Amino acid sequence: MSRTKAIAPGRDGIDVEAFLEMMAVERGASDNTIAAYRRDLEDASAFLGGRGTSLGGTDTDGVRAYVGELAARGFAETSRSRRLSALRQFYRFLYTEGLRADDPTGPIESARKKRPLPKVMSEEEVDRLLDRAAAEAEDLSLSPGALARAARLAALVELLYASGMRVSELVALPRAVLRTRNRAIVVRGKGEKERMVPIGEAAVDALQRFAEAMRAAGTKADERWLFPALSDSGHLTRQAFARDLKALAARAGIPAAKISPHVLRHAFASHLLKNGADLRAVQELLGHSDISTTQIYTHVLEERLIRLVTDHHPLSPASRD
Repeated sequence: MSRTKAIAPGRDGIDVEAFLEMMAVERGASDNTIAAYRRDLEDASAFLGGRGTSLGGTDTDGVRAYVGELAARGFAETSRSRRLSALRQFYRFLYTEGLRADDPTGPIESARKKRPLPKVMSEEEVDRLLDRAAAEAEDLSLSPGALARAARLAALVELLYASGMRVSELVALPRAVLRTRNRAIVVRGKGEKERMVPIGEAAVDALQRFAEAMRAAGTKADERWLFPALSDSGHLTRQAFARDLKALAARAGIPAAKISPHVLRHAFASHLLKNGADLRAVQELLGHSDISTTQIYTHVLEERLIRLVTDHHPLSPASRD
């Protein structure tokens, strides 16, 4: 059971609210990010309060004790690192604002963890997935309602692989997207930042088929969204899309454990780099604010460069054959 509880009114509560306001206004943090920071700081406050100190008044030993207690509670290294990062940002804010004379997290070293390579689908697997989705969207033996759902899934998959959008960006697209035949759309991403992403002719066609299937089914759905929930108000949820995508993968002969909306986003980036795209361009398309996030895909670039030298350098064995 979590020990998290709301921070009591007082100096800590005021400081936390000021910090969260700064993160939202100055850094454009999303509502989900703000909520995560709040939970982390509330949990740390509860622990430190039990030690007779406070979040704003603790020292380095107190922070170390909290991180150690997280390990004792079974938190993974990645989760402990994330919570320590939240504390670092909070204390740096206090220091910058003159509310503390030091940063108690300064002497604490973060665990150096190797970022795992993302799961990536092969181009052949993506083709199988798209082909299966398209075939189901054209299956006239289905009822109008089932056909509308199949067409929605086909449009989602085509659009995700064509654009590399985050799943949260994809399911929240406005219905106005249907009114365009352009091969690029504006997406609102993290921190309410907008960017232009390509969608391609196949995705545009899939969207039009979805619109036609919706009309044929006479579905009364929330007209604000491109991908409405067909039985309730609002848009399709990320969880529902992930569930439908795994089921589609299984029908296409692809292990369901191998695929998720995020894996399709990774496939978009990896396949672009494999076929010659520039890392900076992929950064823009993915909506990464820092290229270091995009550099997880450098293994794809390394493989491509090795193959380039192997195949084309005059001293390579392949060139001598």
